[in-house]
Amino acid sequence: MKVILTRHFPFGKRYAAINLFGLVFAKYQLSRQELNHEYIHTLQQRELLFVGFYIIYIIEWLVRLAQYRNAYKAYLNISFECEAYNRMNDLNYARKRKIFAWRKYIFT
Repeated sequence: MKVILTRHFPFGKRYAAINLFGLVFAKYQLSRQELNHEYIHTLQQRELLFVGFYIIYIIEWLVRLAQYRNAYKAYLNISFECEAYNRMNDLNYARKRKIFAWRKYIFT
């Protein structure tokens, strides 16, 4: 996973980094926990052959947006984000993570 530092991307003040096809664009040097969060996304993307990840991500964000009527809350409740945020502090998680582990967060 390669990290590229940039001040202009991702857009929005709340977002520090974005992972696009395993390439991370970050506004600042990320902590180990933040890097772990992004690595979890890389694993999710790989198991869904990248395009599947983005299709599910967008569909789920739209469903959550209708559910919560708040874009940021919708983002936080996407199953991929739930897994990554819940497991980012466990720096050994990637080694023991089961394939499609994000699925258990869909109905939470």
